[in-house]
Amino acid sequence: GELITIDPFTDKVTRTMKVGPEPNQLAVTPDGKFAYVPVNDGHWEVIDLAAGKILKRIFTDGRPHNTLCSPDGKRMYLAPMGSPHKVTIVDVAKHEPIGEIPFSNVVRPVALSADEKRLYAEVDGLVGIEVADVATRKMIHRVPAELAPELKTQASRSHGIGIRPDQKEIWTCDVEHGLVQVFDRTVEPPKQIATIEMGGTVYWLTFSPDGKVCYVSVRGKNDVAAVDTETKKIFTRIPAGEVPKRLIVLTLPDKKPAAAN
Repeated sequence: GELITIDPFTDKVTRTMKVGPEPNQLAVTPDGKFAYVPVNDGHWEVIDLAAGKILKRIFTDGRPHNTLCSPDGKRMYLAPMGSPHKVTIVDVAKHEPIGEIPFSNVVRPVALSADEKRLYAEVDGLVGIEVADVATRKMIHRVPAELAPELKTQASRSHGIGIRPDQKEIWTCDVEHGLVQVFDRTVEPPKQIATIEMGGTVYWLTFSPDGKVCYVSVRGKNDVAAVDTETKKIFTRIPAGEVPKRLIVLTLPDKKPAAAN
């Protein structure tokens, strides 16, 4: 039940504050002013990061789990697990819900296009993705992944999703099959163009800022696989702790910013 702030230059904890129970995937506005933290009592907590205090609690029901911020920092997308089967959109200026996007089942990780026109969701019961039109608040495509015949009888789920920075592809993790599936998102609906074998169960992925590398947490091998996004080949594996799950890539400036007066 804590939100921990870490200085990425020193890897030292600089602040710890109490939040609600079992916080999960949070998101921070690009200006660093607000964090939206999902906690396991049906709420997202809106935190003023400079003051280190909770400003508001937004109720969505279900189990708050995954959070995305729009590139311009004006909206948050709140994706609870459980019965809601929807993503709630929040106006960051007022910290008020302004809309909902329904999906077919329990919502898992989500991804938002840079132009904020499309929201992609992984949902329970589907290896693949569902696609929503943000403007109309409607789910418009359900795209099952193409699987080899021998895998169709083996239960799995998608958990881990990301849009390549050039916005041309969307990548997803197929957990129990140990695969990453790549979809061309320049067409509607997105079309699967590659399947990458990871050698173990997978859980999460993220890209380098230039889009040349996709990092995949391979929890079945206790490592992170680095994939060349052009060739779709693993070129190295990075040893990690036991059962790695979520991960993030940071690019630090050459010098640490001076402290504000």
